Amino acid sequence: MFTRNPAGLAALLTFVLSAAMVFAQAPNLGKPVSPAEIAAWDINVLPDGSGLPPGSGTPADGARIYTAKCSACHGPEGKGGPSARLVGGEPVKNMSSEKTIAGFWPYSTTLFDYIRRAMPWQQPRSLTNEEVYALTAYILSQNQLIGERDAMNAQTLPKVRMPNRDGFIVRFPDRTP
Repeated sequence: MFTRNPAGLAALLTFVLSAAMVFAQAPNLGKPVSPAEIAAWDINVLPDGSGLPPGSGTPADGARIYTAKCSACHGPEGKGGPSARLVGGEPVKNMSSEKTIAGFWPYSTTLFDYIRRAMPWQQPRSLTNEEVYALTAYILSQNQLIGERDAMNAQTLPKVRMPNRDGFIVRFPDRTP
């Protein structure tokens, strides 16, 4: 087809080469990210407790923080408000069941990780590690999963066995604690 139309072949080659040059250039968007900036967001906490930071908190400390920073959304003692209920609830029976901390969540470390990343909703990542440990302890205590005097820290938190721990299909069974 192009052997009879050299001008068409030349136009096609010009287009292809121009397109290749345009796509070969970097888009020059954003800026390089420093290792310190990456480290600030590298806060993963795994089910076995890997990644938990230093710190500690008790349910009593958590109750004070909860009243000041959480109760407006989650209600008094975590039993219901405009946002999700945190305390009580039945074990999950199907996907339409209410998914509360004790009835659904498989690992206590997931609670810590979620609070640290996402709460309070209007200022995520504004809590100190001690506040997160205290809030985690308070919620676990309110759900009667730990005692009222039990301190949560990087050693004790992973040992809390959640009621629905075996309620999930494990994707990588060789990696579970």
